[in-house]
Amino acid sequence: MGRSVLFLLIILSACHSKKPDANKRNGAPPTADIMIARPQSVSNIVEANGTVVANEFVQLHPEASGRITYLNVPEGVFVNQGTVIARINDADLQAQLSKSKVQLELAIKTEERLKKLLAINGINQADYDSALNQLQSIKTDIAYYQALIDKTVVKAPFSGTVGLRLVSIGAYVTPADVIASIQQLNTLKIDFTLPESYGALVHKGNVVTIEMDTEDTVKQKATIIAVEPQANTTTRNLKVRATLQNTKAHPGSFVKVYVDAGENKHAIMLPANVLIPNDQNNQVVILRNGKAKFVNVETGIRQASNVEITKGISEGDSVLITGVLFARPDAVIKVLSVKN
Repeated sequence: MGRSVLFLLIILSACHSKKPDANKRNGAPPTADIMIARPQSVSNIVEANGTVVANEFVQLHPEASGRITYLNVPEGVFVNQGTVIARINDADLQAQLSKSKVQLELAIKTEERLKKLLAINGINQADYDSALNQLQSIKTDIAYYQALIDKTVVKAPFSGTVGLRLVSIGAYVTPADVIASIQQLNTLKIDFTLPESYGALVHKGNVVTIEMDTEDTVKQKATIIAVEPQANTTTRNLKVRATLQNTKAHPGSFVKVYVDAGENKHAIMLPANVLIPNDQNNQVVILRNGKAKFVNVETGIRQASNVEITKGISEGDSVLITGVLFARPDAVIKVLSVKN
């Protein structure tokens, strides 16, 4: 009995001695590496990602439903504006049109005859007006049927290169179906975005440098043709469009856009992965009096792995560059090291 009691006391003593250590481990503050924010010389070339866009692009849809009786889709071939791409079966409409034309001839003769009779008081005015209204009604019917027939013909809306054929002759199509696409490739557009703080750098007529994401590393010049007046409410970026002449790029391709922002400047640069995006602003975590503080920041030039901080961070601030995901507002942070 004495041995059992002694053994139990030893176990309780061991558990009691380990409890403070466990609590100590659970209460240990999170660790992180920090960087001291200092201005550094930055090349004042603003780099942006862009997308190649065709000068004109249209998916060719039929305006009427029906069976395709004629199909002319020369894939990858240049066609002129107005070239007939497809025809939809219009036999019933042609029959209605022919019928209306016959009725028109009869109505014209009737109107002419009644007009002469009216001149000699052979009929009353109401009879002539009825014949005239009938004539105008038939003319309206002819115009209506002709408009429906015109909708059965699919034409190239502009001169350009035809894409891949997506239907076959004899297929039944509706206005929701795509027959093919056509693109104007003699001039291409480059769409890219820039932070609104660089809005003064992009104006109609300005020249930017384009680098294709291909083996051909030769850089080309593109001319800005328009800037979206309103900045994106989420990213606060401006959308810019430039034109590129004589290039082998394909619409949809990725390009790098370089905008000359003038002389080199000194700016605070931080690793891009320290930014915490939210609905309205980007944030970074700084260490102040040993505690984590979340501050809103505005960004500028973006480089391969760094981003310029234009507002929100001051020289000498300690910025968390690791352990950001584990930081909580006003939580104590243990610094492991200070990175350059």
